[in-house]
Amino acid sequence: MPTILRATTELVTTAWLNDLFDTDIVATTLPKPASDGTISWATTGFITVSTVGGSAGPYVPRRSPVVSVDCWAVNPNSAKPPWGKANNLAETVQAGCYASNVNRRLTLPTGFPQAHVLSAYTESEARRIPSDDSSYAHYSLDLTVHWVEVP
Repeated sequence: MPTILRATTELVTTAWLNDLFDTDIVATTLPKPASDGTISWATTGFITVSTVGGSAGPYVPRRSPVVSVDCWAVNPNSAKPPWGKANNLAETVQAGCYASNVNRRLTLPTGFPQAHVLSAYTESEARRIPSDDSSYAHYSLDLTVHWVEVP
């Protein structure tokens, strides 16, 4: 029996959020530094997503997950974290919930069906997350994304 690929909340949220930015800066994990220690996303910042709650429709195939959106910025050459850059990523996500980017179809990676985002809204204000690593700035917010898989 062949494997059937299905849309997932993390794939949908990643695709939807990446469309808010000029480059793909959203994934489920932070990229590792290069072997020489350089951080490829130092100039743009980076966003990680993970599902933390929500529900699937009991009678219709609509998903309503709550996703943790973590916005990261780093200043590898300084002990001063770039809090403004991390906060700007979070504010861009918030603004994207009000833009024309919300109710639309997404193309997921090859082999996966498309998905349609019906609505998206934040469940919380962006929160500054303190860290022991002084060069990293981290903001977090919760996002609900209502979506359906499109066969």
